[in-house]
Amino acid sequence: MPERINILPKDGEVYYLPDFFSKQESEKLFAVLLNEIEWQQDEVMMFGKRIVTQRRMAWYGDENKPYRYSGILRTPKPWTRTLLEIQHLVNSTFQTSLNACLMNLYRNGEEGMGWHSDDEPELGKQPIIVSLSLGAERAFDFKHKDSGDKQRIYLETGSLLLMKGATQKHWKHALPKSKKVLDPRINLTFREIQNG
Repeated sequence: MPERINILPKDGEVYYLPDFFSKQESEKLFAVLLNEIEWQQDEVMMFGKRIVTQRRMAWYGDENKPYRYSGILRTPKPWTRTLLEIQHLVNSTFQTSLNACLMNLYRNGEEGMGWHSDDEPELGKQPIIVSLSLGAERAFDFKHKDSGDKQRIYLETGSLLLMKGATQKHWKHALPKSKKVLDPRINLTFREIQNG
């Protein structure tokens, strides 16, 4: 793994790699993914009710790698050529075997993601999540589950964020809304589904 500094003060490992893709490469990837991905509105279970979110999402991955989060089981669509190329590059960079990708399309800063941890059983005890940001720069927050300590980072286009170790056990993360952000953002979160 490229040498980086852990941005969390304790109980987890998070590494930020700006410029993993150049601005020109990022713009090209954004345009391709915006058009070739089968985006759909996300559905989550909250307080026993099925809620349709503003943001768009997509779930791609290896065959037989379903993923249950927010109370709903999702079946992966087959990898596109573009996604496979990014997946191979990520896996070779970090020596990982990430086999699925949860993608989000935020059309502007009015769309975000609340506090949560990626700690579903099929991700294993110490999940590795690699997040690629394309498009608008957005703030990304961490909050320690016990102490309430907070950490903020700004995710630039073409950057990678690696979360590993005990991060999901001890920290929640969120993409806060912002009226100042007018442009869209695509986020690819590669992960390893250990069932199936």
